[in-house]
Amino acid sequence: MTRRFLGRSLALTGICLAFAASACKKSVPVDPGPPPKPPSIKGFRVDCKGKTQRISPLIYGVGFDITGYSDWKEPRQWDMRPTARRLGGNAASRYNWDLGTAFNHGLDWHFENNGDASAKEPFYVSFLRGNAEHHAASALQIPLLGWVAKDVTSASFPITQFPGQKTIDEKRSAGTGVMISGREIAPPPPTQTSIAATPGMVATWITKSRAEAAKAGEVPPRIYMLDNESGLWNSTHRDVHPEPATYDELLDRTVRYASAVRGADKDGLIAGPNSFGWSELLYSARDVAMGIGKKPDRLAHGDVPLLPWYLKKLKEHEDKTTVRLLDIVDVHFYPQGEGMGVGVKGDIDNDAAARRIRSTRALWDPSYVDESWIHEPVRLLPRLHEWVDQNYPGRRIEIGEWNFGAERHMSSGLATAEALGRFAQGEVFSAFYWPYPALDSAAYWAFRAFRNFDGKGGAFQDTLVPSEAEEGTSLWVSRDESGKHLVLVALNFDPKKEVSAPIDIGSCGEIDKETRYVYAGTGGLAEKPDNATGHVIAGALPPYSISVYDVRLK
Repeated sequence: MTRRFLGRSLALTGICLAFAASACKKSVPVDPGPPPKPPSIKGFRVDCKGKTQRISPLIYGVGFDITGYSDWKEPRQWDMRPTARRLGGNAASRYNWDLGTAFNHGLDWHFENNGDASAKEPFYVSFLRGNAEHHAASALQIPLLGWVAKDVTSASFPITQFPGQKTIDEKRSAGTGVMISGREIAPPPPTQTSIAATPGMVATWITKSRAEAAKAGEVPPRIYMLDNESGLWNSTHRDVHPEPATYDELLDRTVRYASAVRGADKDGLIAGPNSFGWSELLYSARDVAMGIGKKPDRLAHGDVPLLPWYLKKLKEHEDKTTVRLLDIVDVHFYPQGEGMGVGVKGDIDNDAAARRIRSTRALWDPSYVDESWIHEPVRLLPRLHEWVDQNYPGRRIEIGEWNFGAERHMSSGLATAEALGRFAQGEVFSAFYWPYPALDSAAYWAFRAFRNFDGKGGAFQDTLVPSEAEEGTSLWVSRDESGKHLVLVALNFDPKKEVSAPIDIGSCGEIDKETRYVYAGTGGLAEKPDNATGHVIAGALPPYSISVYDVRLK
């Protein structure tokens, strides 16, 4: 979802489109009521004797935004030590790999083609080489939309052709295709800005990308994402796809283009459908356009929600042809509700900050009623695993985009850290923050708490260990294969009160050395004095803080 973050509202037939990047400027006021309280726990406990689970290293991915809104050349993004990067987003749906840098912004910026005609190499080559140099895996977005930019200068709604538009880009003399009266202009032929992108063209591009990746020294696995948020094409890319996508169109495009991908790379991992959020899990774009109450497309397909239907059909295709066209189920997660924002934008008053942190519960908690127009439990990760088990067993789970907004505020940092812990716990295979946290923001330091807490590569380990935490806090615990090295991340969600509670790691062994790093909104992760004896880590969690404990056992 390559956004310019202009605060536009994407409301169709009265329903906001979650989890798309905080599209709802206004949401239905919701009183979820007090959640059920867990059993009272005094202090923190770590259970090294309990059932552990491996953490996929690919949950620490970030985005590569070809529009340049977030500078993909910025060297400090690598300070977070991301394990993967995704070349994706709205503009990537219209990216022309042959021309190297040409793309179309879509609705994000006046439906204009853009690019860097003076670039020394294609964007995808820079992307692959940068990933290889920093030991990061690559995820490439494949255009299913069917049209890519033909140059770096054309626009779909130039004011010379369509005068009287409400919003225009003065520099390029192009508009968004909406008249001052509010009437949408019928789009010109797609060929005004674009050329057709066929499955055969995609196969050729993949062959080229594999050669470039091999030359650079790629880091496996190779992930191919089947475009981006098809449920919004009739809005985001209405100049070339004005009609809402249907169940059948999504399946047809998946089969045709994924078959080309599989033919060009039998070992690559294919991810889809890259849904923008809640509505697209349940309904097609045609259902949304016609009205969710009517849901004509869903009713025509047995009243089965879109994503389970999609998975079942792809399994049937594999059973019939022996060709696997989907390895990973990809959806996007942007918390909804008034003021959540995206990137550095978002409300930071006490209410918004508290809701931002609570919104992480939509990832897993069956008792959490989403505090937005959704107004029901989302429990996204368990729901996805259930749908996979029921319809296409063996598929992995990917969060292709996620972001909590207000990145410079501590509530965003805490939500980011909590989400990373939940991805580990929820057996997510891969996840890609969009695009990457603003440098030195709270979200940036939250990412570093898991990937580079000491500036020397200190990181959350590969195995998740069961733990218990006091109400209003979280404790995420990891250990290495030997069991002698633990890394703990403790979160205090209270903006005013510190939590003075010991962390008992007696089930893991005796502490030989403990180093602590604390971030409380300013100054980065600061090293603190050792305060551990025997098998207990003492000390307090400051208000609104992220604490990392690097522990070596005897």
